[in-house]
Amino acid sequence: MDELIKDQENSSRPPRIGEIVEGIVIGRGQSSLFLDLGNFGTGIIYGREYHEAKNELRDLKTGDKISVKVVELENDEGYVELSIKKAGESLSWDNLRQKKNQGENLTVKILGANKGGLLAEVSGIPAFLPVSQLSPEHYPRVEDADPAKILKELQKFVGQDLEVKVFDFSQKDKKLILSEKAKDTEKIKESLKNYKVGDEIEGEIIGLTNFGAFIKFGEENLEGLIHISELDWKIIEDPAEIVKIGEKVKAKIIDISNDKISLSLKALKQDPWQRIEEKYKKGDNVKGTVTKFNPFGAFIEISPKIQGLCHISEFGTQKKMEEALEVGKKYEFQILLIDAKEHRMNLKLAG
Repeated sequence: MDELIKDQENSSRPPRIGEIVEGIVIGRGQSSLFLDLGNFGTGIIYGREYHEAKNELRDLKTGDKISVKVVELENDEGYVELSIKKAGESLSWDNLRQKKNQGENLTVKILGANKGGLLAEVSGIPAFLPVSQLSPEHYPRVEDADPAKILKELQKFVGQDLEVKVFDFSQKDKKLILSEKAKDTEKIKESLKNYKVGDEIEGEIIGLTNFGAFIKFGEENLEGLIHISELDWKIIEDPAEIVKIGEKVKAKIIDISNDKISLSLKALKQDPWQRIEEKYKKGDNVKGTVTKFNPFGAFIEISPKIQGLCHISEFGTQKKMEEALEVGKKYEFQILLIDAKEHRMNLKLAG
């Protein structure tokens, strides 16, 4: 009964600007369309609103029912001004809101690409699918994360259909963000129940980037990331120094969060720092090779798996440090601090 009373109230009250109403086509002018709005009187689509939607209006016949948006309650001639295009946009946004709330999958055709992701359209609304929201099998894994190479990989999807979900949108800002990987979220969550932190897995390296290596493993074809810092105990510049695409490796799960799996190769290797304090002591002089400079100082390789830091403060400025040391050359250093647990060794030039 309450709903019936509410419907009666809505049908008797005048429309509001921005509201979607239904009208029946009752006539045409040279560049206008007239609609019967029932208790609301007669509506008109004309001027800019008519020309912008003339393709949609062309095939309408007397008696056809359409949804329109109220633009003006009463113009100089007494008509309610209407827009079919703005009504279509509002209905499209309402439809997208419903699909997002229900977690419904959509199929979209990729219309273009830029360095940040893929371009599409949903119900006439421009949409964007960021690189970060691509499924694992479509993620562009390129060496050194070169933007030009990423764009080249993304352009391969232009013209293809992809299954996605609505990730985020703002009708006010006309922003629609899609996600391909979100469609597999539930399946991934279910698969992850079979694993826990500390488990050892065997998988195949399927991609390399400047920040690590991607690995596919398990019957579920799950994907995880081995960060560059987890590939080996020694400091490396390029993951390709340790692993190659297609290589089968064993790794340890070190974290599972937000449906992301982090793995480690070095966790299954002997820690070279474990008994280092038996070999080196604070105050000892050691020989080491300068491997690289950074704003904090110079990295010094004492052994193939052990590197220490000669801090910038030992020199005063980076220029003085680069004058005193040369990458690739061996020098004698004194150990200022050694912490096996933190894998840390601080050095200074001896003498």
